[in-house]
Amino acid sequence: MKAAKAYCPQSLLIFAAFVMALAATSTHAVIETYQFSSPELELRYYALSQELRCPKCQNQTIADSNAPISKDLRELLYRRLEEGASDREILDDMVSRYGEFVRYRPGVGGVTLWLWVAPLALLALAVLIVVSVFRNRPSTVDGLSDEQRERIDALNRNGPVEP
Repeated sequence: MKAAKAYCPQSLLIFAAFVMALAATSTHAVIETYQFSSPELELRYYALSQELRCPKCQNQTIADSNAPISKDLRELLYRRLEEGASDREILDDMVSRYGEFVRYRPGVGGVTLWLWVAPLALLALAVLIVVSVFRNRPSTVDGLSDEQRERIDALNRNGPVEP
């Protein structure tokens, strides 16, 4: 029977360095370059790509996301800009395909109106609840018997009584 080989710390360090090197290579970002016909289109492209949300990632813009759907949306955005579409037309097309969710700053109206009104309505409701609770709360003197009121008055006049 063979004896088990002992692992030396040096081989573990080499293995750990190898794993870390492999992990570092998988985190590269996709860099896309488009040749715009004018600098104005390039500025509009970057502004719109920051306005549109990745449908898959949900918390990244299409400019920040490496998801395949974001790549497709960036390419579509580039093509639409080069075709001469306005920002409004492009945003409307994206919203018609993916819903209002695709925009980081959804418009006010329709389904998204509750997103803008709900916080204010909840705040107003909270204020009404707090006011009604304090208004309907009995004062500290109400509900006391005459004997209890006299005792409180005596304590206020003479100070605390030693037991």
